[in-house]
Amino acid sequence: MNNIAKLGATLFAICAVAALALGFVNQVTAPIIEQRNIQTNNESRKIVLADAKEFKQLDDSVFKQVDGLEDGIIAEVYEGKNGSETVGYTIKTLPKGYGGQIELIVGISKDGVIKGINIGSMSETPGLGTKAAEPGFKDQFNEKQAKELNVVKGKASSDDQVQAISGATITSKAVTSGVNAAIKVFESSLNK
Repeated sequence: MNNIAKLGATLFAICAVAALALGFVNQVTAPIIEQRNIQTNNESRKIVLADAKEFKQLDDSVFKQVDGLEDGIIAEVYEGKNGSETVGYTIKTLPKGYGGQIELIVGISKDGVIKGINIGSMSETPGLGTKAAEPGFKDQFNEKQAKELNVVKGKASSDDQVQAISGATITSKAVTSGVNAAIKVFESSLNK
């Protein structure tokens, strides 16, 4: 019985030291990780709305009052400015794909043209769903009017269609639903 108590105390001491060390490392690295996330998001905004020189986050009320949006699909909305002129908006959406949530930033110019999309973190199937982040798929959205888009399995035959990734239709539809959610926010709250 005495050996069991010693073993239990030793294991408790090891776990306590490990937990304290992990807590300390987390305290030290958390601000650095947060800074890198901010930097990555700023770079993504510049990719999808290149005309903007600075970005200002808009209040959540811009998208919270939009009817017909899936709960939690819109994460944030930024106004892109060049001096005092508003050149467009970036809208971060979080649609659900085959492997989970997809982080997507959509840039829409003030005149209602999709300037680009950028896919951040995702856990889609390697070699299939991950092709959504490649230019062959995501560049299909560039320069389209900010109107609802549809996914087609064959060749896209009209301006409101996007060709699905072969073998990754769920991912293709998820990305398109994220873009459509951004378009809905633009049409309802920002296009004024």
